[in-house]
Amino acid sequence: MRFHRRQVLIGLAGAAAACRAPAQPASDEDATVTLDVFDDGLHDIVDPGAKLVRRAEGFTWSEGPAWDPVRSRLYLSDVPENKAWMWSEAGGKELFLDPSGAAEAEGFREPGSNGLLYANDGSLLVCNHGLRRVERLNIETRERSVVADQFDGKPFNSPNDVIEASDGTIYFTDPPYGLAGMNDSPLKALTFNGVYRLRPGGTVELLLDDMTFPNGVALSPDQTRLYVSQSDPAAPILRELSFDGDGAIASDRILFDAAPFAEDGSPGLPDGMAVDAAGRIFLTGPGGIFVVAPQGQVLGRIRMPKATANCAFGGDGSRLFITSSDVLYELPTKTMGI
Repeated sequence: MRFHRRQVLIGLAGAAAACRAPAQPASDEDATVTLDVFDDGLHDIVDPGAKLVRRAEGFTWSEGPAWDPVRSRLYLSDVPENKAWMWSEAGGKELFLDPSGAAEAEGFREPGSNGLLYANDGSLLVCNHGLRRVERLNIETRERSVVADQFDGKPFNSPNDVIEASDGTIYFTDPPYGLAGMNDSPLKALTFNGVYRLRPGGTVELLLDDMTFPNGVALSPDQTRLYVSQSDPAAPILRELSFDGDGAIASDRILFDAAPFAEDGSPGLPDGMAVDAAGRIFLTGPGGIFVVAPQGQVLGRIRMPKATANCAFGGDGSRLFITSSDVLYELPTKTMGI
């Protein structure tokens, strides 16, 4: 399959469902959020009168938001520009990493960082496209070390998103978005686009090799379930895995299929996500952010003015930060992130 990630996000997905509301118009001003309510429970999560606040702008494609609770600031990637930024109420938008990925990377269409995660040990986990690895960044010194850069002796494609369990187990996705030509790139050494696990002291384990474009990854609050999104217009899904006591996959199901919502041309595909303390998944997709109950029921959709890549809870835990095309937004919620 040949498609440009942002072209797919911008052009091939949409939404049509019950309780449909018109898409929120793009504006330079803060605006009241528009909600598509599929279940009244959504009103207990997001206030219909809440403001969608523009916190920073001027990016080419914003991604990978990660909240730093120690320094009270948010990190995010501008993937095509090979830069990472930070935002805080005190300092506003400030450059954090330049380059965020590889300084020079021939054969890459996007050599910068993508997914970011504030790690258990206070470092920042970075999905580095150009260096084809997951790395650990010392936030103060900016020194980097390799967490994982290959499987079965072959380099990864371009690690995209990452999540860490409380015991230090790391899960990450590896689609080909960073490579020029993506699946057709001569640099692509692996024949699949994988989902991986790295347990403390262990080696990289392949969990899934049958997803076309694995993208966002998250854990349930009790860490018994792993969620993986697939940004494929032919199969725009959210997949849920559970594991037995030995770590083998015990169950595997499609928790949410965005295809029925992708019929009117609204921008977006299943991509990044955040999970709240009640286990509800805030998943970016056609037209905005879907709120999905742990059982798979779609409670509603938070409409976004532009194609939306990712989101993360921050601040006191109730503030949802959203990377949407060239803008970083904030939305107050009535829930708390993990």
